[in-house]
Amino acid sequence: MSELLLELRSEEIPARMQAKAAADLQKLVQEKLFEAGYRPEGAKAFATPRRLALVVTGLPARSPDRKEEKKGPRVGAPEKAVEGFLKSAGLSSLEACEVREDKKGQYYVAVIDEPGRPTPELIADIVAEVVRGFPWPKSMRWGDGDMRWVRPLTSVLCAYDAEIVPFEVAGIAAGDETVGHRQHAPEPIQVRSFEAYAEKLRDARVVLDPEERLETILAEARTLCSAQGLELVEDMGLGKEVAGLVEWPVVLMGSYSEKFLEVPDEVLAASMKGHQKYFSVRDPATGRLANKFVFVANLEAPDGGAAMRVGYERVLEARLSDAWFLYKQDLKTKLEDRLADLDRITFFDGLGTVGDKARRVAALAKEIAPLVGADPHAAERAGLLAKADLVTGMVYEFPELQGLMGRYYALEEAGLSAVLRDASLREAPQDEAGSDNDLRPEERRSRAAKLRPEEPARSDGVAKLHPEEPARSDGVAKDGRPRDLQIADAIRDHYKPAGQGDDVPTAPVSVAVALADKIDTLTAFWAIDQKPTGSKDPFALRRAALGLTQMLIQRGDRISLRWFAERALAEHDKRVEFKVKELWAVSSNGPPTGELASASGARFSPTAWLFPTVSRFLLAFFHDRLKVWLKDQGRRHDRVDAVLTNAVGEPEDDLVLIVKKLDALDAFLATDDGANLLAAHKRAGNILKAEEKKGWEEAPFDPALIEAPAERALADAVETATAAAGDALKTEDFAAAMGALAGLRGPLDAFFDAVTVNAEDAKLRANRLALLNAVREA
Repeated sequence: MSELLLELRSEEIPARMQAKAAADLQKLVQEKLFEAGYRPEGAKAFATPRRLALVVTGLPARSPDRKEEKKGPRVGAPEKAVEGFLKSAGLSSLEACEVREDKKGQYYVAVIDEPGRPTPELIADIVAEVVRGFPWPKSMRWGDGDMRWVRPLTSVLCAYDAEIVPFEVAGIAAGDETVGHRQHAPEPIQVRSFEAYAEKLRDARVVLDPEERLETILAEARTLCSAQGLELVEDMGLGKEVAGLVEWPVVLMGSYSEKFLEVPDEVLAASMKGHQKYFSVRDPATGRLANKFVFVANLEAPDGGAAMRVGYERVLEARLSDAWFLYKQDLKTKLEDRLADLDRITFFDGLGTVGDKARRVAALAKEIAPLVGADPHAAERAGLLAKADLVTGMVYEFPELQGLMGRYYALEEAGLSAVLRDASLREAPQDEAGSDNDLRPEERRSRAAKLRPEEPARSDGVAKLHPEEPARSDGVAKDGRPRDLQIADAIRDHYKPAGQGDDVPTAPVSVAVALADKIDTLTAFWAIDQKPTGSKDPFALRRAALGLTQMLIQRGDRISLRWFAERALAEHDKRVEFKVKELWAVSSNGPPTGELASASGARFSPTAWLFPTVSRFLLAFFHDRLKVWLKDQGRRHDRVDAVLTNAVGEPEDDLVLIVKKLDALDAFLATDDGANLLAAHKRAGNILKAEEKKGWEEAPFDPALIEAPAERALADAVETATAAAGDALKTEDFAAAMGALAGLRGPLDAFFDAVTVNAEDAKLRANRLALLNAVREA
């Protein structure tokens, strides 16, 4: 068994493309070898900035002989069928086929008997085909040829069993030569085996394996930092990118002026990473970044990198000077004063400006705040300022810092700049002991109930809003934290969760603003019929719905989604002129004629007309997101579907209640009572379904028509179980409710044993069916 060594050398391959290109090369060559009948022992691909390499071991000298019979169409079949058969069999005419006969008549058979080919011949064909059709995401042509590659291809090394595999691609003849590092070893290197190839490349200052380059970079960077009492800010994404930029990593440390430490750490890190591909360094004594950085060069300089260090530092100082200037300029304008700039930016056609959205979010956050234990005034303020940093110079330069920069600017304006300097204050501190945010969801609900015993449940399922908490003169919220700090944290956190696996906000003010922002976006796009379709979701509405769902469920906040939608639409109605042509797309009935024909200059108010349609479809959208989330947790789809509606079949709009019912259902069905409940429901339901097909219609049960003792016992059991279940449901004790209903199993079985449901007396039969229907309804 021999090995194949392949190298495709080119000008610099972008770092982001290297890993996939290596994987594609290995996959494509292996697939072609499998098709030819080979079963190699192993294969591995490598990538550096200037080459893709592949080694395949365990290849025999020849491909296996191919013997195959392929049944074709009947004799006399249409010409196109015959042509397709010949093409699939690799034959040119029917003369190469045999004619055989079965019970249905004669048919063609292609007898393929191909001897194996020498492996070098097959490799030449395979590699040439793979190179010409390589799936680069972006490619280019060069010279006079039509060949496309990510960058100009400069050489091809291909050897099998220590011999050159002769072929040509893009005018380049395959050989046994490569070159090492561009500066350190540009001379040709002749190799015909992988062991010699890897060894000679290393001698020529090229580390072939990207994982080894990454390990070298991180290990040496940690060592440099540790020697100065500092810590490397680990960033695997940056490490992989840098490993794709160098063939011989040389890790060095530089420094920059301490004045730039006035800028938030995230800005420094973004500037170093995004522009220069440098690693940040942390001072463990302060928890903040030190005025040091780690960079990776691609060569060993005679002076130990001293001249390079000066150049790297000069470039970084220029970048950081820009960031420092932008930060200082941004601080000259208050966040609130930037609302005028937001009013000049369209949020979306038909939905007003970003300033309109900020005011809607502020109003919604104020209404939501009491429901999540937040300060309404702080929530309103945070909602108003949440988008203000979008028009700052810093976020324009570093869009990934949206929200984060708003937090820093809010802290500076509030005189809380110590949070920027002291690492212990950089994250929001835990709430005071005993605050709502420390409690589990069920404890928080219990405490709320005790605090408001006089507050009755509303028939629409929406809890009353708490009375607004007046602002304290000392600027401290009820949980002991400065209100301005809560506002600043909410500006940062209202975008969360930004993706799968991201943490959800937990601080009450942050939760209120995040919920308001997401429900405003969802209702807005639903109102103008811009819903996600298929896999397309350009406005990230699925992510917004999932984020809102996660926040409510993880915190246990009992808020009606219909109430959410109604309040969000009302805010749109106040601030945005809806487009009637877009409203027509939402409902086939169109807007009420009377409202459109009102007095001249009157404004069309779509809230009442839109709410039923938007809330219905939006609720279905939330249910879809919730089902996906629950199924990812291993929940059974049929049980999830079972808890999405209430007792009268309407969609449930309390997500926390849905999950609570599902938890109770899962637990109950694992018990004997659960099996009894299922059996009772099924036995009664099957008879009623059969009668309904015959035309039976529901009618009230009449106790006066009871004859048999078993019938009386079942009627009494239904009455008792229904009352007990109703009492349990008032306190949302679903297990107790189902347990009470499971007790119907015994009386129902006795009823079927002793009573004939389909009695000859029509009234008696109808009454017994009504009794079974009472069981089903219960």
